[in-house]
Amino acid sequence: MNENQPNSLPPEYFDHVYQANRDPWDFETSPYEREKYAATLAALPRPHYAQAFEIGCSLGVLTAQLAPRCDHLLAVDVSEAALAQARARCAELPQVDIKLLRVPEEFPAQQFDLVLVSEVGYYWSPIDLARATEQILNSLTPDGQLLLVHWTPPVHDYPLTGDEVHEFFLAKAAADGPLRHLATQRHATYRLDLLEKR
Repeated sequence: MNENQPNSLPPEYFDHVYQANRDPWDFETSPYEREKYAATLAALPRPHYAQAFEIGCSLGVLTAQLAPRCDHLLAVDVSEAALAQARARCAELPQVDIKLLRVPEEFPAQQFDLVLVSEVGYYWSPIDLARATEQILNSLTPDGQLLLVHWTPPVHDYPLTGDEVHEFFLAKAAADGPLRHLATQRHATYRLDLLEKR
């Protein structure tokens, strides 16, 4: 892991990004994002989840697509500008609860049978990744699933790479670890890993 950038990216970083561009990563229009969202949803083996938690929901594009498969979906982000768009997009989805929340400094006190960490883990420092991992593990129900999806090329601003994030979680799927590794996909510029709590 890159110890030269020990700090997680702060909420102000994302506020500036969204102030400069309402859709800075082209979540709404990019064919790449559309294909990745389809692969993300297809990777979930269960048709339905009772309690799901999406960390880093941004504009809520994936949130709205995931919602029909959830009884309740808690979607959080650190940027109020992004969340305003997510709330508007999910306004007709009563099962979606959108909140301003900064993981790992804050974490919901409930149990989930699905946690989605998509394009957010590389914003954490190694220390915060470790803290978030323990929180996620503690929040998963028995047989609860964790889906990781991350861009893999290095980005200068980011403390970690997508591969480093995934390998950290996969270390928890060792022979006697708390997770089972169910599936992996590696695409040209992103990877996807599905894990399940033992």
